[in-house]
Parts: sequence; C-alpha cells; structure tokens
Amino acid sequence: GNNYTSVTQGAQTWLVENLKTTRYRNGDLIGTTVPITLDITAEISPKYQWPCGANESYVAEYGRFYTYYAITDSRNICPTGWHLPTDPEWTAFITYLGGAAVAGGKIKETGFTHWQTPNTGATNETGFTALPGGYRFPSGPFVSLTITGYFWSSSQNPTPDWAWGQGLHNNDAVLLRGGYFKNDGASVRCLKD
Repeated sequence: GNNYTSVTQGAQTWLVENLKTTRYRNGDLIGTTVPITLDITAEISPKYQWPCGANESYVAEYGRFYTYYAITDSRNICPTGWHLPTDPEWTAFITYLGGAAVAGGKIKETGFTHWQTPNTGATNETGFTALPGGYRFPSGPFVSLTITGYFWSSSQNPTPDWAWGQGLHNNDAVLLRGGYFKNDGASVRCLKD
C-alpha cells in the first residue's frame, strides 16, 4: 500500500524513498519487538522491522529499519519487480558516481530539513535523496537520526554474523562500505530487477 518514486543512474534504477513496508511481498506480516527496544542480540535469525527513530510518525519520511534476516527472507521484502541490492550492485553505483569519496554527497538530500549540520558535500545531483534515519542496535537503542544513514545489501560479509552495507554521515561526502551485524536495524533502498 506504499507508493514510491524512482530515479535512474547509469544502468540502475533505484527507489527514491527508504522502504516502509510492514509486510512481505506475499502479504505476510514482518514482525516487530515488544517493547520496541527489546534486546535481540542473542536471537538467532530474528526477522523484525521497526519505525526509524522508534516513532511511527517518522516512517513517512525516513522509512523503516529491518534486520538482515527479514530482508533476505524468501518471501521478499521489495515490491514486485524490485530487489534488495547486492554488494557488487552498490559498488557499481558508487563507481558510476565517481568513487566512495564523493558518492555520499551526490546521493544525500541537501539542506538541513532532515540532515544535521554540516551535511558536508551534499548535492543530491543524482536525485537519490538519501536520508539519515540512523539505525537500531540489537540491544535496543535507536541512534543517530539526522546524523547517519545505513543501507543494507543482500551480500554476506566474510564474518558469518555480519553482512555488507553502505553508510552515510552528516560530516563528510563519503559513501562508506561496511560490515553490519545481521541483528542490526538498518534502512533499505530497493533496486529495479
């Protein structure tokens, strides 16, 4: 029931908004924790979603966080015709944008409506409009709203409990590849099939 817009950069077409769904593609609900700050550090393969910033009123703008296990479930989390980007697909995007040192600025929303100052290097020349939803620690805290944005890939990290993702910060123009704990809550941008 969510509507999204998209933008094409090179050979790739991306959703312009962070994913907001509470359901898999087949209609099954994606669970959440009660309370919202429940510690899931020790859980094996938790499949959860939460509103960014632990507040439903933020979902329209910032979307939702998902664990890696939720986003890689076989029921699919992205709309029909779209998929979770792989690490190599993120790398191709970054290469197209001129490298990691400048890619973050080219995809970050400009100004300070959502990003905390200084929002260094933000031009949003791609129309990707990346927002700083922050992330959720497995232990429960929601942190870094307006400061950072973290996006999952579907690709495993060499460390079994980790997967690859991309991160943005308010104080530089870098799009930084990193390993995220699979029980973390992070944002999703879907890529067209």
